[in-house]
Amino acid sequence: MTYFLLDQAAASDTAVKEANKLLDTIEGYIPKAIDFGVNVIIALLIFFVGKIIINWLLKVCNKFLEKAKVEISIRRFLKSLIRVGLYVILLIIICDRVGINTASFIAVLGTLGLTVGLALQGSLSNFAGGVLILLLKPFKVGDYIVDNGSGAEGNVDRIDLFYTKIITVDNRAVFIPNGALSNATITNNTEFNTRRVDFVFGIAYESDIDKAKKIIYDIAKSDEKALPDKDVSVFVSSLDASQVAITLRVWCETDYYWDVKARVTEAVKKSFDANGIEIPFDQLQVHIAK
Repeated sequence: MTYFLLDQAAASDTAVKEANKLLDTIEGYIPKAIDFGVNVIIALLIFFVGKIIINWLLKVCNKFLEKAKVEISIRRFLKSLIRVGLYVILLIIICDRVGINTASFIAVLGTLGLTVGLALQGSLSNFAGGVLILLLKPFKVGDYIVDNGSGAEGNVDRIDLFYTKIITVDNRAVFIPNGALSNATITNNTEFNTRRVDFVFGIAYESDIDKAKKIIYDIAKSDEKALPDKDVSVFVSSLDASQVAITLRVWCETDYYWDVKARVTEAVKKSFDANGIEIPFDQLQVHIAK
């Protein structure tokens, strides 16, 4: 009986020690739990306040981009990019407040960004080119451009972030990567409302130069689409091997460039024929030995 009581007392003493140890452990975690709860509450407050600030900054950026007359597509993209960047910064601040190590998180983001950048190098180049085109506006929808790099030319139908679509004069669609387009020399034929039309007419050395110049001048001056307030220039530009080159320069509205070009050329040819002005052409003489 005595041994049984001793064993029971020893077991009770062990249970008390374990209970006290558990209580000490719980008491040790209580301050940490309180600190964690406080940090979570502060993190939530930071999130809601940060969200309000982000929305305000996005409204400010949107007003600024609208005043700068940035294209709607690039405006939407910049707003999305700024929103993502601001929320990433907010997330890092919240993680740091809660106690999560943000150094490894930033390193993972940097590695991920580098990997994606290398994988999409060509697409990113086109994207950057599209951003530059939409911001700097070397041309706009409706302009007639010539890509001197590829030789493609036509009216700009659409400017996307990765490709620019142009419609050729024979109604074909050409898609040019913006990366190549932003690095090439672009000729914008419709940047201005007026354009000078240049002609070179060749006449024979035996023909009357003054008469030919007067014919050309009268035709250009009387053309219905020639601008009356601009001077018409007619002069001998060169003495070639088989012809005298006479240059004509006349101004017109850009929309009527090709009309004036075709109409004046045809009228000069007919007038030369009617007035005996010879237009030389290449000839080949063959001598057959007997």
